[in-house]
Amino acid sequence: MAATGPKSAKYIFVTGGVTSSLGKGIIASSLAKLLQSRGLTVTIQKFDPYINIDPGTLNPYEHGECYVTDDGAETDLDLGHYERFLNRPTSQANNITTGRIYNNVITRERRGDFLGKTVQVVPHITDEIKRNIKLLGETGEYDIVITEIGGCVGDIESLPFVEAVRQLKFELGEKDTLVIHLTLVPYLQSAGELKTKPTQHSVRMLLENGVQPDIIACRTEHPLPQDIRRKIAQFCNVQVSSVIEAIDAETIYDVPLLMQKERLDQRALYMLDLYNDKDADLDAWKAFLGRLKNPGDIIKIGLVGKYVELHDAYKSIAESFIHAGASNECKVQLEWIQSETLVDEHHCAETLRHLDGVLVAPGFGERGIDGKINAVRFVRENNIPFLGICLGMQMAVIEYARNVMGIEDAHSTEMEPHTKHPVISMMEEQKTITDKGGTMRLGAYTCKLKRDSLAHQIYGKTQISERHRHRYEFNNDYLDRFEKAGLRPTGINPDTGLVEIVELNSHPWFVGVQFHPELKSTVMNPHPLFVQFVKAALTYNQQKRLTPAPVETAEVVD
Repeated sequence: MAATGPKSAKYIFVTGGVTSSLGKGIIASSLAKLLQSRGLTVTIQKFDPYINIDPGTLNPYEHGECYVTDDGAETDLDLGHYERFLNRPTSQANNITTGRIYNNVITRERRGDFLGKTVQVVPHITDEIKRNIKLLGETGEYDIVITEIGGCVGDIESLPFVEAVRQLKFELGEKDTLVIHLTLVPYLQSAGELKTKPTQHSVRMLLENGVQPDIIACRTEHPLPQDIRRKIAQFCNVQVSSVIEAIDAETIYDVPLLMQKERLDQRALYMLDLYNDKDADLDAWKAFLGRLKNPGDIIKIGLVGKYVELHDAYKSIAESFIHAGASNECKVQLEWIQSETLVDEHHCAETLRHLDGVLVAPGFGERGIDGKINAVRFVRENNIPFLGICLGMQMAVIEYARNVMGIEDAHSTEMEPHTKHPVISMMEEQKTITDKGGTMRLGAYTCKLKRDSLAHQIYGKTQISERHRHRYEFNNDYLDRFEKAGLRPTGINPDTGLVEIVELNSHPWFVGVQFHPELKSTVMNPHPLFVQFVKAALTYNQQKRLTPAPVETAEVVD
């Protein structure tokens, strides 16, 4: 008789050693994709060792982009990978930091929950970590919960998380947990060989903390010969079949296929004692890769932002262009443009003139604002496809007010608190807030689209839901003036009246959005705004090629 009741989840832990940035999130996402394609229900969570409650107050140069979920959680950018690979939304429960763990325990201590006891890292902090690890597994929704442990084994701040994993391996049972350790096997050019010693030391460090890895995934630039696999297996207490090659890939979207070739999913299922005879169905994924790697056209889109030196600061935007490019069977070449370099209008024109589209990116603060405004003006006047996101949309509003409507001192109260014409101003509910962390307008909100709008054509429906992260908004006191001048608000929040989308009718493709569409683009569901923006840029590119360049003729002199 079949068992009834909620599912009993099994837990996979992904740790890393030797160095950071090896790609634990990609390995976790790839394994999750393979297991999902076999019909299992999978989710992934990230445990970060830093003491910030969340990355919401971190500079993008420090930590890359801050990813926002539907329920308003400000999270690590790896959650973006989880959603893009699995095509499933994540939540507050999918990202936990040391700061949140300690905050929870200290709050309980102040409340008196531990009266008479000394509160310690073990057991109180580790118990709180374990409680959070099991939260998603206890919902009954998932067969497998994959937990990525941030940082490197050996880092002081990671120790409580590794200790929690050690305890859970004993508490949950031998076949209910699995530890995958991602490590580095470097190639020494001078010696002409791969070196296993860093991997051995990394595993030894994990063993010193009481955790034996079950599978070792080896990041490498060269294929792992069988003798190297045997050596790693012998010195790290695993079977040869549990040494997995994680070779550098052309794109992160190749990694699920590479891991399938290495039989990582089969090995994980075997060690978790999960019977599954369904082959991984990756046909749609392979079709996406086919379009991605065989583009029919190439277009150039400028990404104008303040943090372009670190591409991870705009990770979701960059990935959205990959999805949209594949959907349009073209390659999107991003040109990363520092907005501060566009302050000179002549240089701005020279920088943007050859592009097929321009995206003005989100951000905070006054640095680089004039360059963004100049970029908007240039693409508006030259009919180049434009997409403004969050601050980018606000800059489009300011630029239009100044250069079309004649409101020369129009500004945002974020940059100029005492401006006489605050066309962008702080939201009313934000004015009494003093704390910076987790207090913006965050998460998914409804937006109603006007039927005669480009936005309605793009989405194909009149009501949408998109994710937000901002404090400032379009000032509705200027609503009628903008509409009469030609910059139409075509997307409105039905509950607050907040303007979510503006469009320019007199332009081939000019859209500004207050929300962050990049946060909902996935491999299987590219975001329609990006798909149509890329399509418009492709059309613009083709028109340029069909239009003959003006021929300069010498003046005839008698």
